[in-house]
Amino acid sequence: MKITFENIDKVSALLTVNIEKTDYEDKVKKALKDFSHKASLPGFRPGKVPASLIQKRFGTEIKAEEINKLLSEEVNKYIRENKVNMLAEPLPNEEKTPKMDFEAQENFTFAFDIALAPEFDAKLSKKDKLTYYDIKVDDALVDQQVQSFCSRGGQHVKAESFEKGDMVKGLISQLDAEGNTLEGGITVEDATMLPDYMKNDDEKKKFEGAKLGDVITFNPAKAYNDSATELASLLRITKEEAEGMKADFSFQISEIMRYEPAKPTQELFDRVLGEGVVKGEKEFREFIAKDIKKNFDTEAEYQFMQDLRDHIIKRIGEVEFPEALLKRFMKLRNADKGEEYVEENFEKSLPELLWHLAKEQLCDQLEVKVEHEDVLETAKTFTRIQFAQYGMMNLPEETVANYAAGMLKNEQQAQGIVERTVENKLSAKAKEAVTLKKKEVTMEEFRSIHNS
Repeated sequence: MKITFENIDKVSALLTVNIEKTDYEDKVKKALKDFSHKASLPGFRPGKVPASLIQKRFGTEIKAEEINKLLSEEVNKYIRENKVNMLAEPLPNEEKTPKMDFEAQENFTFAFDIALAPEFDAKLSKKDKLTYYDIKVDDALVDQQVQSFCSRGGQHVKAESFEKGDMVKGLISQLDAEGNTLEGGITVEDATMLPDYMKNDDEKKKFEGAKLGDVITFNPAKAYNDSATELASLLRITKEEAEGMKADFSFQISEIMRYEPAKPTQELFDRVLGEGVVKGEKEFREFIAKDIKKNFDTEAEYQFMQDLRDHIIKRIGEVEFPEALLKRFMKLRNADKGEEYVEENFEKSLPELLWHLAKEQLCDQLEVKVEHEDVLETAKTFTRIQFAQYGMMNLPEETVANYAAGMLKNEQQAQGIVERTVENKLSAKAKEAVTLKKKEVTMEEFRSIHNS
């Protein structure tokens, strides 16, 4: 077997493989023999089909299969051993691959177009200067989070008079033109309303200062800007009936319910974090501050990687890609989406490809290695963040581990988690390799810097 590699230009090459009969003959004989042991044809017992019949019926097919297997193995071996820095996969060159007759031919030539990665230097040194933002946690942020927990842990209590945000229950009755209860009109017992959600301020004001037992005249159509959906829900009628409903209604208040936030007591702390995790409001605030800081550090890490990416891409400058070959590969991978998809998305894909290649260089330079345990820890971090959004701050470790393991079973999720793990490790190493300037900022300042 002879393999030749010819550079066409800086970013493309031609790989040619010449296979002779002696390269595959023994493999084909063995494959035919193995097949004959399992073959079953009408009139013959399994494994007793004559070799001549096997050769006649399946010889060409098995020969082609063994040659293609050998070809794939040798091409991959050549690329691996010669460290060919290749993009995508070898693409068959039909012009330079002669037509084949696997039945009659003994020697074969295969030609492949190779898309080569552009050469550039992404390695880091102390000459590279980057900023790392240390986002402060101030008392106001902790206060907001404490209030949020108090609000989520609150409950509805009965009130004597209406205040903003209260919910009212009572009897709704349709009125006639003179303002009297309409005989046979719409009535709704135990109707529930949140006047603050009314769209009309004049109608909303009618409930201000109302007390238990008060009867208020209001117009639902005006209150909800003629929304048939909201009228139908309130009056328990169909949307079609609600379309023309313009009448006034009375609302006799039988109950006023007010949502009262919980107090920052030990009972709330135990409910939110688990019994005995913190003792007293001071420790509760410290716990919250640490948790906010973790989230801020995650944002800072993400931003550092974005800044590192921008810095590296800018430093590399313009590079040449084997565009024609990459478009061919992209078209093959997206055969169902057509030429338009390739033309629309190709240019957008190049910066991502360049950053991917740069990351590979950096990981090699900085000896970044990722183990399964690292990936699992990243999945656990994502799990804690997700549950924290719902106020579940102190999940048992077993629950976190099980949920994280479940995430890694999803191929798409797992790929994203692996990518984030690589970037986390790369970030830590990169901060040591460059000249790093730490800058303390508030969250408002941080967002202002990166949204401008």
